[in-house]
Amino acid sequence: MSAPDFSFETIARERGLLRVAGVDEVGRGPLAGPVVAAAVVLDPARIPAGLNDSKKLTAKRREALFDQLMEVAEVSIAAATVEEIDAHNILRASHMAMVRAINGLRSAPDHVLIDGNMTPRGLTVSSETIVKGDGRSVSIAAASVVAKLWRDRHMVALAQQYPCYGWDKNAGYPTAQHKLGLLEFGVSPHHRRSFKPIHNILYQGKIVSD
Repeated sequence: MSAPDFSFETIARERGLLRVAGVDEVGRGPLAGPVVAAAVVLDPARIPAGLNDSKKLTAKRREALFDQLMEVAEVSIAAATVEEIDAHNILRASHMAMVRAINGLRSAPDHVLIDGNMTPRGLTVSSETIVKGDGRSVSIAAASVVAKLWRDRHMVALAQQYPCYGWDKNAGYPTAQHKLGLLEFGVSPHHRRSFKPIHNILYQGKIVSD
């Protein structure tokens, strides 16, 4: 499959929409931690080589690209908390994070390229959704790299306080080690209580204690 390119951005720029931001989020699937979004405005003359969907890159490559992007691009990172995920739902929370990331840019973009097929509620700038956008647009690919690496680092930091779940390796996803940690040590303040596996543990605990 071909690598992402600058064609979506070029089309927008030809329409006079010069500040084009790519937006992506990471962290919908984990049982713990925030959902994180990034918005990235690339300089067409300084696009780092090798940008792609963050899931297709090695950890070492993501690290290198993250450092490059922080130097040559305009980057904004935002999150929605576990409490917000539980209060709304994961889709709404991920959209909240996306809007926050866009609003966090130095100035409003002329156009936003959004990974997926839904425009976040509350977005007031010109935008378009691109299914599998992180593999098609370099700006979205850049956002996917930034969001993933930031969230991974955040989960490594949380793992220092809660080492029993293996978040430094699984980033909060439901691996065997994470599930074992939940069974042995219960639910932490960083777990998403609205997610079924966590809800079930809490509910079972309630029945046993009642």
